Amino acid sequence: MKKIPRNDRRAKYRSSNVTVDRQGLEAFMAGKNRWVLATTRADGRPQMSLVTGGMTADGRLVVSTYPSRAKARNARRNPLVSVAVMGDEFNDAWVQIDGHATVLDMPDAADAFVAYYRCISGEHPDWDDYRQAMADQGKCLIIIEPTRWSPVSTGGFPPELFED
Repeated sequence: MKKIPRNDRRAKYRSSNVTVDRQGLEAFMAGKNRWVLATTRADGRPQMSLVTGGMTADGRLVVSTYPSRAKARNARRNPLVSVAVMGDEFNDAWVQIDGHATVLDMPDAADAFVAYYRCISGEHPDWDDYRQAMADQGKCLIIIEPTRWSPVSTGGFPPELFED
């Protein structure tokens, strides 16, 4: 096989896999709130949802939803879930995080909703009003304790296709 020269235009599309520790994972996830949450349907097949999520200060992943949604029902039945976290562009780096989910309903979720809001949007002008809005809307929160994660990866041409 003929190797691609290092200065070839395709070199900017070289794939990568960078193993990160918990601190590296947290750094990668900063500001990345567009996720795909995978839960398991009753028949064992995956169910995926596009969600807005955040990593709290204590390293847990949080997703706001409604108790009747498939992701909440599935996570209650089978707490083993996965999340794909990606950047704003399709070709950005991404990571898959596996973990154990807990679904927390209001009013027990009130303080956890504060942590959710903070990790995505910062401070709210009226936390009591925000908590009440979550209760009035009947929201619940999926809280995921990460148990493992993949390397931070980018797609593209495998590195072995290029000259050394």
